[in-house]
Amino acid sequence: MYLAITILIFIIALVLILIVLVQNSKGGGLASGFASSNQVMGVRKTTDFLEKATWTLAGIVLLGCIISTAFIPKAGTGEKESVLKEQVENAVTVDPNLTAPNFDEDAQ
Repeated sequence: MYLAITILIFIIALVLILIVLVQNSKGGGLASGFASSNQVMGVRKTTDFLEKATWTLAGIVLLGCIISTAFIPKAGTGEKESVLKEQVENAVTVDPNLTAPNFDEDAQ
């Protein structure tokens, strides 16, 4: 389920990027291509649609990210820790007592 939600968020984010790129900050964008007088959707309606689509998709991405946290895979050992937390704990750590190697061999 986590993978499905993640893929869905990714697809929605791509659509959101495309809608934002279609918009023009000065009021043109997709609406500038519909300059004829016999249009079905007016310039203002196209801009309203793009703005509503942007806000709606942004909200869906936000909710999807919040909901996806409930489906993060858990460790199979019966514990309540996530796989991600286990990977962080098992990551390689650097010993702070180690010294840097001496690259100045000519000085010796």
